[in-house]
Amino acid sequence: MTRRPSRPVRVLCSALAAGALLTTAACSDGDGEDVSQAGAVARQTPTASPTATLTEAGAQTALITAADIEDDWTQVKGSEVANWHDTLIIGTVDADDFLTGKTDAADCQRLMDGLYTDQLLGKPSGASALRGFQQDESRLLYQVAAYERTDPEESLAWLKTLPQECDQFTMTNAGQQSTVQVIETSLPDVGDDRAGLRITVQGQAHGEPTTLTEDVAAVRVGTDAITVTAGGLEGDEHDSVEQAVKLGTQRLQDVLAGKSPASTPSEIE
Repeated sequence: MTRRPSRPVRVLCSALAAGALLTTAACSDGDGEDVSQAGAVARQTPTASPTATLTEAGAQTALITAADIEDDWTQVKGSEVANWHDTLIIGTVDADDFLTGKTDAADCQRLMDGLYTDQLLGKPSGASALRGFQQDESRLLYQVAAYERTDPEESLAWLKTLPQECDQFTMTNAGQQSTVQVIETSLPDVGDDRAGLRITVQGQAHGEPTTLTEDVAAVRVGTDAITVTAGGLEGDEHDSVEQAVKLGTQRLQDVLAGKSPASTPSEIE
């Protein structure tokens, strides 16, 4: 494992504001002066729409728990999660594999670098929180974060192009080559937008042929988003990713609406 760069654990709270339409009947004081100006101003001033801001406390609350995902996942201490990541995802993408050369290679390099840094949607601009789970040799990483207004929209659109642009390519690290394949995966119809990928890396570890499979999902809720990365050397974890996406999106929506997320998972259809 290669130690992952540390990152701030930031988070979220919700603030809701709503205006009320005020009506005041016109009246006069003893001198006949109109004193209904306050009511007129109230009628002319537009009311504020409900808003919610992702804060540290809210982001922590929006994180899923081990009970929200299938099988025998157990939550890992934050200090241990900081050391996660397989050296198989580190390397330089070979531009010779692509018809458009450097352009497509740059997108594929951004994908692999994003996997390593846990910033597939870019660096969060606001609150964020991270939680890790482990099951045998597989790991699941779950993040909730706030972004600039257009960041999650553009990043999700970019992720959707990768199964075509980065279909298969070669990556080199310390003289060792690995083959990477990227395919699209389906996700539950939740949030405002979503994208799912499966990344398979075939290379060498300790002198033996090794295959790493990572399922990746991202879901946008307004300007906030959740990302899930799960997998390992034992195969895909797509079912767990789907469940994390479905329950995790609902938790984030509840937090943004000022509600307390359910303490137990809702039934999965």
